[in-house]
Amino acid sequence: MEENAEKALNKKHKGKHDKPKPWDEDPNIDHWKVDKFDPTWNEGGMLEVSSFSTLFPQYREKYLQEAWPVVKGALKEYGVACELNLVEGSMTVSTTRKTRDPYIIVKARDLIRLLSRSVPAPQAIKILDDEVQCDIIKISNLVRNKERFVKRRQHLVGPNSSTLKALEILTGCYILVQGNTVAAMGSFKGLKQVRRIVEDCILNKMHPVYHIKILMMKKELEKDPALANENWDRFLPKFKKKNVKQKKVKSKEKKPYTPFPPPQQPSKIDKLLESGEYFLSERKKDSKKWQERQERQAEKTAENKRKREAAYIPPEELSKDSSQPGNQMNDDVAAIAKSLKEKAKKFGKQKSVENINPEAYIAASGEKSSRKKLKCS
Repeated sequence: MEENAEKALNKKHKGKHDKPKPWDEDPNIDHWKVDKFDPTWNEGGMLEVSSFSTLFPQYREKYLQEAWPVVKGALKEYGVACELNLVEGSMTVSTTRKTRDPYIIVKARDLIRLLSRSVPAPQAIKILDDEVQCDIIKISNLVRNKERFVKRRQHLVGPNSSTLKALEILTGCYILVQGNTVAAMGSFKGLKQVRRIVEDCILNKMHPVYHIKILMMKKELEKDPALANENWDRFLPKFKKKNVKQKKVKSKEKKPYTPFPPPQQPSKIDKLLESGEYFLSERKKDSKKWQERQERQAEKTAENKRKREAAYIPPEELSKDSSQPGNQMNDDVAAIAKSLKEKAKKFGKQKSVENINPEAYIAASGEKSSRKKLKCS
């Protein structure tokens, strides 16, 4: 019953105040426009004093002392009092009776925060405008290693501050990288982009150069009215990290299951008991150690001597075998000379045959045959 009553009560009061407002129906009213504050809206001023204070580093003391009259004059226009305490190293802003804008004290707080983070005074004073916002991004706690932090912070700045200038142009924000923080000034949209770029750079998710390429593509797509209500993901480039080494997962071989634990390894005392050294006296142990040391030294000395004598061993001389190229050449020359002699003999025999008289050759052959017959008889 109680649950039904609660539901009925909720239904009764749901949408009680959701009534159409007269300014919602008027299409001429720009709901995103930030109207400049008019002092007539709050003629009574502030009921209570609100104040904020912040510390500044010692190296900013001299600059703040010089620029403080300019800061004081800018805040005086809005009815805000400011104080620079050099003893404590702090800046304080507070409302006065002349303050009319309730939000100006928050803007004054942002002003002193920017001044403490090394933002120049003329630039920091721009935060007092309603259209300008600021964001101080802390980057020191994103990386533990200091060297890695410095390297990634330098990626954000770029060579000759070229990366930083490109980001300022594309986002429409003023960006200052100082120490452990990044101070940015601009619109809410630009500050959101700057914070994302800075965190991605310091966490090593994406290099600022890739963000610059994406922002340039978006600037070009904004010019086309046909793509105003479409998704731009298909036009934007997608970057993948190439330097990430994927760890190969080694598959462990499953050992056969045994219910019994492995045998206990023998301790040092057990080993001494097995060798019998445990029962030796201290004198014998020392003598044994000394003997082992002497043996190791002797082995080392012999090895060193062998290495020294290796430099004086003469190289092996080449044996005069027929297999060597010099002997092969000599054999080839001898074979050629022999073949030439044989050819000369044959050539001499041919010449002698050509010069023989045929009649004398026949007569001589007839005499030889008659002699053979006589011998046979």
